[in-house]
Amino acid sequence: MNFLNARITDLKQLGKDKHQEYINAQPFPNIVIDDFFNEELLTQVLDDFPDLSKKQDVIHYDNHNEKKLAAKGEAYFSDNTKALIHYLNSQPVLEFLQELTGIKETLLPDPYLIGGGYHEIKPGGLLKVHADFNKHELTMLDRRINLLVYLNKDWEESYGGHFELWDREMTKSHKKVLPLFNRIAIFSTTDFSYHGHPDALNCPPDRSRKSIALYYYSNGRPKSELSVKAHSTLFVNRAGISDDTTKEPVTLKTVAVDLIPPVLLRLIKKVVKR
Repeated sequence: MNFLNARITDLKQLGKDKHQEYINAQPFPNIVIDDFFNEELLTQVLDDFPDLSKKQDVIHYDNHNEKKLAAKGEAYFSDNTKALIHYLNSQPVLEFLQELTGIKETLLPDPYLIGGGYHEIKPGGLLKVHADFNKHELTMLDRRINLLVYLNKDWEESYGGHFELWDREMTKSHKKVLPLFNRIAIFSTTDFSYHGHPDALNCPPDRSRKSIALYYYSNGRPKSELSVKAHSTLFVNRAGISDDTTKEPVTLKTVAVDLIPPVLLRLIKKVVKR
């Protein structure tokens, strides 16, 4: 099953060809590519996308900073979607991302889909501007790349739902990406790669913003990409909006992740599971 658009004949070469565009993009390395997948196959994935609000064991984010739905792992994936996800975690795609980003450390996929997989935002939903969690909670690997697949056909500008990339000083959005069907967004994740969908979705009540998220990791990363040690999502205010976000309460788990060495933390998790 060839998920790629037929015009893409050499994925690794595409990564090389797009490398300069990626690393020179503002406000941090990123790229948006349209018609990346075979349209017929991706339509099947869209057709199989469930209404997450009607499913059990789905994460319901409903607070000031985020109002969205996210499935856990592969629980509700159809065979078509599983095939797509497995392809996006495969050697050819990893080599493409390695060439595209120029990251020196070996990139690894996340078969657990921690924080990834199906994402759905209903009318009125949003995701404030933030920097992502920077450590995988099971492997303690470093999060390096996000790849977002948008699945919204006939999506009008007035619906909103733009994916926004903000500068480090949070003075302005340098890029706003409409979440159109068969469009992918790829970007490097650091403690300063601020992004989000900060304004409430304005689509009709029978529509929703659908996407699939893949995250990629490495064992180690440049220290310049970090501001603090392991952390969860860091929400930040947009310029001129003092109450744009709220800080989540510090939990014992957060403190433990920050202070305990990764090797010891993994050992503790194993003991707890027994």
